[in-house]
Amino acid sequence: MPSPSPDPGCLPLTGQLVVFTGKLSSLGRKEARALVARLGGTTADEVTPKTTMLVVGAEGFGTLQTSNKLKKAEELVEAARAAGVTVMFVRLVSNPGAESRVIHEARARQGEQGPDLCVEGSHGADFIGPQPLSGETVISKHRYSAFARTGLADRLHSMGVDTLVLAGLTTECCVASSAWDGFELDFHVFIAADACAAYEKGLHDQALKALALSGATVVPTAEFTAFWKKSK
Repeated sequence: MPSPSPDPGCLPLTGQLVVFTGKLSSLGRKEARALVARLGGTTADEVTPKTTMLVVGAEGFGTLQTSNKLKKAEELVEAARAAGVTVMFVRLVSNPGAESRVIHEARARQGEQGPDLCVEGSHGADFIGPQPLSGETVISKHRYSAFARTGLADRLHSMGVDTLVLAGLTTECCVASSAWDGFELDFHVFIAADACAAYEKGLHDQALKALALSGATVVPTAEFTAFWKKSK
């Protein structure tokens, strides 16, 4: 007598949308997709807001860590420090179960049911690429913009700072949100284009185009480093 089929709702990956990147050590991509399906999940070829699980193979992780954009971000930070320019780090931290009602409802409308990605104490809340040094400001935010309920604008104005140079992740979300707020708060906004990244190149390019049309100066890292060297 055949064994009864398991209840799909009881399978470990039920409701999970999985994306694989990099080379997997023990399975081929086809076998990995089949395994996810057997465990109740589904797979996709690229990360989207609906992705709930990202599996990074060894080569994928290495590529991420040594990508050109991370190198450019490190060059930007090193040049700023050498020139005596104030460097601040901002990270998004999520609070599982304590997010705002608006964000919770927005995620539900888009069918996002996966775990929070930037939980305090997890790798999702860590910085990659440039790391803050002792004494440098680190701001934890709970919204996309670096200025949302962080007191950052008042701090910068009190320091006499009127210019922002932005870099980081993701271009169309946190970087763009911070840039738009920067305009509204009377800051000059500059963006290191090659030290920002998005999930898709099209999103990156369009976000920078929109910001440039509204007054942001969008230039490569090399222009900042050259200017700061001349200013020392």
